[in-house]
Amino acid sequence: MQRRVFIVGGANTAFIGKGHPDFIWKKHPDFGKRENPTTEEYLTKVANDAFKNTGVSAEAIDSMAVGNFTGELFVKQGHLGAALVGAHPGLMNKPSMRVEGACASGALAVNSVYKNILAGEDVTLAVGVEVQTTVSAREGGDYLARASHYRRQRSIDDFTFPALFARRMKAISAAGHFTMDDTARVVAKAYANGNLNPLAHMTKAKMPYEVASQASEKNPCFLGNAEFKDYLRMSDCSQVSDGASAVILASEEGLKKLGKKPEDCVEILAVGQATGNLYTDAEDATKMSTSGAAARKALEAAGVSAKQLEVAEVHDCFSIAELLMYEALGIADYGEAKTLIREGATNLDGRIPVNTGGGLISFGHPVGATGIKQLMEVYRQMKGQCGDYQMKKIPTLGACLNMGGDDKTAVCTVLKNL
Repeated sequence: MQRRVFIVGGANTAFIGKGHPDFIWKKHPDFGKRENPTTEEYLTKVANDAFKNTGVSAEAIDSMAVGNFTGELFVKQGHLGAALVGAHPGLMNKPSMRVEGACASGALAVNSVYKNILAGEDVTLAVGVEVQTTVSAREGGDYLARASHYRRQRSIDDFTFPALFARRMKAISAAGHFTMDDTARVVAKAYANGNLNPLAHMTKAKMPYEVASQASEKNPCFLGNAEFKDYLRMSDCSQVSDGASAVILASEEGLKKLGKKPEDCVEILAVGQATGNLYTDAEDATKMSTSGAAARKALEAAGVSAKQLEVAEVHDCFSIAELLMYEALGIADYGEAKTLIREGATNLDGRIPVNTGGGLISFGHPVGATGIKQLMEVYRQMKGQCGDYQMKKIPTLGACLNMGGDDKTAVCTVLKNL
């Protein structure tokens, strides 16, 4: 029989970047007086916060993994498995490695240490981190384009990934599946939720539907590629954020060692992972086929129907992606994601709240941290820890769907509150 695996708890730092009141940039009053946190500082803070929040000692950890995409580019630092060991003396000589899968790096790190528990370990730690505000937007766009097939796709636009998803939106519009009014509803929901979340990148920024639905000087269609320019607005994009997230997992035996009870935890019922071919485009741009495969694997292994889910965190790197993820996860049928967003079903007070803390669009997207943040958001909803954005009904079943690249790496995790 497969071992049971539980989320004991974890931590998130604030996600910050341009638009956050604490982010230091040239117009900030503290510019030149202090600097934004480093990768080392984020790793140290989030790991120690996780130990403090859970009461788990560093010495109890059997192995670790770090999710990170572009450390060598933005901060000129690789070898982050060893960097995590520096977070606490009790981690010295523990097995630790860095895991990379573009924007799915965080979920892959969790899956790595999840499998370590299935293989016999008892307590593991996954941390995700990214610092990506160190260069200009255009240079950063070039770095992030490494998640695509760079040689073939880099030239689509100065901003490769926005253009790739605008290309999807063009196909979706032609198919009549949803409109840019629907993507604006996703954006408005994200900001409304993020405004209730003190850790969110855009916690202070407002983006009502009336603004999100109109291209303007402050919300431009910014792509240079004329073929796709009209299919994406600035507000449709996730944030370029710095931050870190951490989660501690344990087996049943591990819980006994830690003095924890299963009912104080959230159980990971199943993890599904799928990978597409980096060197080819999607056969159907109106579907997230790889993400759908990961979701089906996870739900089948968990013995859960998508219609039973009560909360979800999905990968809204762009508003377009959130709607496609509804269909990939199975909470909406193919071509029917628009119904959920129009009816308010995925709002905080809806029947299946999605991205309750603001998602990548408003909570923020420090790439390596996102997959772990998703797990911690569902965990916190299940344990009633979300404060002003807490769901009225504590959920029992939830799922996270984290994606890397243009639907090339996907991890779905199904969770149960005990």
